[in-house]
Amino acid sequence: MTASKLALLLSAIAAAATAAPAQEPSFEASRFRSHVEFLASDLMEGRDAGSRGFDLAASYVATRFLALGLAPAGADGSWYQTVPFVEARPAAPARVRVGEQSFDPARQVAIGASTLAPTQELTAPAVFVGYGLDAPGAGFNDYQGLDVRGKYVVVLSGFPKGTPSEIGAHLSSMKAKAAEARGALGIITVRTPSEDKRRPFERLVDWAKDPAIAWVGPDGAPYSLAPGIRIAATFDRAPAEALFAGARRPLADVLAEAEKEGGRPRGFPLTQTVSIARESTMRRFTSPNVLAVLPGSDPALKDEYVLLMAHLDHEAVEPTREGDQIYNGAMDNASGVATMLEVARAMAESGERPKRSILFAAVTAEEDGLLGAEYLAKHPVTGAGKVVGVVNLDMPVLLYDFTDVIAFGANHSTLGEAVRRAGAQMNIALSPDPLPQEGLFTRSDHYKFVREGVPSVFLMTGFANGGEKQFTDFLANHYHKVSDETKLPFDWSAGAKFAKINYLIAREIANAPAAPAWNADSFFNPANSGAKKRP
Repeated sequence: MTASKLALLLSAIAAAATAAPAQEPSFEASRFRSHVEFLASDLMEGRDAGSRGFDLAASYVATRFLALGLAPAGADGSWYQTVPFVEARPAAPARVRVGEQSFDPARQVAIGASTLAPTQELTAPAVFVGYGLDAPGAGFNDYQGLDVRGKYVVVLSGFPKGTPSEIGAHLSSMKAKAAEARGALGIITVRTPSEDKRRPFERLVDWAKDPAIAWVGPDGAPYSLAPGIRIAATFDRAPAEALFAGARRPLADVLAEAEKEGGRPRGFPLTQTVSIARESTMRRFTSPNVLAVLPGSDPALKDEYVLLMAHLDHEAVEPTREGDQIYNGAMDNASGVATMLEVARAMAESGERPKRSILFAAVTAEEDGLLGAEYLAKHPVTGAGKVVGVVNLDMPVLLYDFTDVIAFGANHSTLGEAVRRAGAQMNIALSPDPLPQEGLFTRSDHYKFVREGVPSVFLMTGFANGGEKQFTDFLANHYHKVSDETKLPFDWSAGAKFAKINYLIAREIANAPAAPAWNADSFFNPANSGAKKRP
């Protein structure tokens, strides 16, 4: 071949390559499986935040980001946003008195350690405030006419029957903040009969023995949503009845009203003084969020970021357990991280960068209270840009060929339509929340961004095509158990399929003409709820 012919051939090849459209990336079961098998292996030792196993898993994610050619989004050009934590454990049994009676914290009172101070004590009057919900614009005004300054507030667990679960779960999570805003110094929860049926009190007492963990701000102080609340405890029936001794209504009447549909017992002062004291020991440690970014291609939109997030941590090792001691967390949440990594690969290999930037985050300490995500939400890594929408990936149950997905929060913002359009490309339906009683919209990492005013969805596999049985069986028999490992009958093709739909969802959001927006009538719309507005 002559030099001139070779030059013409190379020119033609180059022209063809330039003219060729971006290739639609492939999604393969084997690639998805490889991520899960590694992240859920015994080598990771349960991926507990702050542990060697978690750091190994974080290194794996960072090297995958590097191999894909993504840009590091952590501090000083690294892949990591180091999160400082404080861990507190009970140093001695708490002391609890109601009036002249003492109660046993090992059986009758659930009270954990404090991350705020090694020693705390509060003796004060108490005021019953119903469910303790404080959102007058949404019809919840439980503090009306009550003076709780310097006192304990006594609240019923949960929220009134008939309240939409997402709204009720959100307001329940804000009870301590509401009490602090009204001047209270302590909060005591009394469980309703429905809550007693759902979860035995003994389990709460056991959970209270676990360490309490908080992230630490730049000022060195542990973060608390309500730092003015010195003591928080949950009372079993005997101390709860003592609280209401001599009050204008007996506890039995209050609980009976709470069990009715729409029942909202009104508050009133109690006659008993409450005294609680506790001591805690503390240690400090760090654990990183792993962050990467694919810069957007549109100069006008590249400072708007779509966050694709999955928590990397799980439940560690239980040395005193007989037999298998490692909580591998294959479904929860190696499968979510594998989904994120496969979406990142597809984005990087597609040859066509999205208009908005994509921020990928494998976050720490979800199992400790959504802490890594909260730190990221309050310490942005986007510089002059901002996160405009979140797609959270947490425990897709990949035991069957799903034909629908659930996007918790889809009914609150335009992200719901983005999920619907992406699903239509794969003939996958968007289904409503099948477990409203669980309040799942507020129980995963995206919720910390919702609190900051950012529209968010939480993606899971749906209940169609046999999914309900598989999903509920997993929750009952494997969730947060050592059996959540790759020995389960994973449908790895379903994993690849889940990665593909999330790739399409992320591209849909990133290339849309307008950024995600809250629906006008959504409770979580900052214009309606008074939630923190985005800058």
